[in-house]
Amino acid sequence: MSEPKRFRPAMAWLHTWAGLVVGWVLFAVFVTGTASYYKDDISRWMRPELRETVIDPAQSATAAAGFLARLAPDSGGWLVKLPKPDQPLTEVYWWKSFAGPFHHALLDPTTGAPTSARDTQAGEFLYRFHFELALPPLVGRWIVGACAMVLLIALISGIVTHRRIFADFFTFRPDRSRQRAWLDAHNLFGVLALPFHLMITYTGLMTLGPMLMPWGLQAAYHDEAPHFYVEAGLMPKGRMPSGTAAEGLPLGEIVRIAGKDGGELPEALMVSSPGDAAATVSAVFEEPHGLAHLHPQIAYDAVTGAELARNLPAGPATRTATVMYGLHEAHFASHALRVLFFLCGLLGAATVASGLVLWTVARAPKGAAPEGFGLRLVRILNVGTIAGLPAGIAAFFLANRLLPLDLAGRASWEVGLFFGAWVVVALAGALAPRRLAWPLTLGLAAATFVAIVPADLALIGEPRFVPFDIAMLLVGALLIVAARTAARPPSALARRAASRVAEA
Repeated sequence: MSEPKRFRPAMAWLHTWAGLVVGWVLFAVFVTGTASYYKDDISRWMRPELRETVIDPAQSATAAAGFLARLAPDSGGWLVKLPKPDQPLTEVYWWKSFAGPFHHALLDPTTGAPTSARDTQAGEFLYRFHFELALPPLVGRWIVGACAMVLLIALISGIVTHRRIFADFFTFRPDRSRQRAWLDAHNLFGVLALPFHLMITYTGLMTLGPMLMPWGLQAAYHDEAPHFYVEAGLMPKGRMPSGTAAEGLPLGEIVRIAGKDGGELPEALMVSSPGDAAATVSAVFEEPHGLAHLHPQIAYDAVTGAELARNLPAGPATRTATVMYGLHEAHFASHALRVLFFLCGLLGAATVASGLVLWTVARAPKGAAPEGFGLRLVRILNVGTIAGLPAGIAAFFLANRLLPLDLAGRASWEVGLFFGAWVVVALAGALAPRRLAWPLTLGLAAATFVAIVPADLALIGEPRFVPFDIAMLLVGALLIVAARTAARPPSALARRAASRVAEA
């Protein structure tokens, strides 16, 4: 066989095995990442006690500083995310060094005390799971980065493999053989949103670039990485602590000064070396509308309130990098475009899922031949991931409504039930007879999603959450259709295909 004739089969082999090896992780990344396009909406639903209200950001900043000074007086730095009318909480982080650990709290914007709203990680859990997999941050990001690189290889090899990539856009033959139906579905899902798949994979790798490829930064800056971010225009120049204690201005006063200097109130404050005579407060403003994920910043002397520096104008390289961030996170997107991104994300998950199922269908033994261990393992992992993860997400939402509000460690219980439901559904699929595995697990996931709606109506019942409840019903309905389709006997599909051949 000549080299050109061997190239396409080699790409097909690479596409098949690359997709299989990382497919289960990629499915989880696509599903939770797609849900994260509505992270703020999920968080509002999971904290129903909070209502849209007008809040004084300056008062909230001063109250948050009081909380941090009492709780962690020897901190190396603070980050205070100021509340907004539709997100009426002050979010604070504090740390001793940038090596971690990083601590986090949500505060009442008026009093600065920990919020009385229910304890939950809300949409932030799904967002961070998307790139950390609920593992230690660096471990999770390395795993997701490696899987994203393999996905990029799988996408490129899949494009090379397709001779009829445009025809596949219009081809779906569900009445043919099971293998042909799944292949058509995989091709259709993959081609329909192919530009999105390429964009989201490449930009996702770019967001992890400094971690995956740190050598250039290390060679140029050694242990002085902050200088890179200053020179790149990502942050203003800071100061080293003096070692002399001094009382700073109330953070609310810095907010007012920054509002006059920046033309708008900042959305966050970064405090370096709080309580030191050389403490610096950097006011971070909302990114200008557009693709670039680039926040203007002004640094102030925390003691006097004098302006110290602003971040430098971003050069072409920095602007290109921040555009990659902006494209991936879609902060620029209007409501209609966000819906489009969401649907494309669902198609990404469907592409991965259909590819995983296709692998087992194509290798299913003929007749009464026994199923090998490898095929059995892949089938169990497919059922456990594709049906188990949605069930876990539904259990996470349902737990938010059903768990007692005063339960200690309530947020951890929600996360525990997310993984618990996932494991239960995966075990049910592994122990059930082969023909019942998919209908049973998809049915369990569907029932859990549908149960969210009466739980919400009975315990909260507010009109503002109707769109979320409708979305839960739609997901449940989609899973019911999938369960009914999976319950259809394969023999019926085969008879229909045979009759179509006979009629032809």
